[in-house]
Amino acid sequence: MVAAVLRLLFVRHGQSEWNALGRWQGQADPPLSDFGRVQARLAARAIVDLTEREATPVAGIVTSTLVRALETATIISDALEIYPLHLEADLIERDAGEWSGLTRAEIDERFPGYLGNGERPPGYEQDDVMLTRTLRAVDRIIDRFSTLDQPATVVVITHGGVIYTLESHVGAPFRRKPNLGAIKLRRSRCRRDLKVIHLHLFRH
Repeated sequence: MVAAVLRLLFVRHGQSEWNALGRWQGQADPPLSDFGRVQARLAARAIVDLTEREATPVAGIVTSTLVRALETATIISDALEIYPLHLEADLIERDAGEWSGLTRAEIDERFPGYLGNGERPPGYEQDDVMLTRTLRAVDRIIDRFSTLDQPATVVVITHGGVIYTLESHVGAPFRRKPNLGAIKLRRSRCRRDLKVIHLHLFRH
């Protein structure tokens, strides 16, 4: 049996220690900042309000395996009392290559003109590779929850790069995501009928 409507709520993790310093992270693994933990707790309340309003209860929580996402997911899971967490390695952030750990100013100094021209450094994960693994993760999530017979929401804690990849794939306009920014993908009976709705679970 296939769920009539499955909403996948893709949520960017809370503020990490490197976010607070303005450093590109990629697949580096800094933890949440104290403020990021506060954000996650507030986001949990927003998720409850959202799913109650739409009558689509949370059926599960899936998370990237990087610490900043896993910690965000754990805080939300504890607040909602939804267990277990489902780990999905294909949801990790895009590899930033030689930019990992650098601030924007440091990137401009070491790679002059790259940011303005849309160029990327050695080791940066290519778009096609990123899309392939992102869609692979989406397929596994849909398969995992395909036996649900009522409308439901699956919360997916991930990263900006994953969310932007999904937006581009479905033709949605680019909107920069702050920490705890989110998109809601609504999948009806056709697994590729994905519609993007932008929202913010935490207001700065």
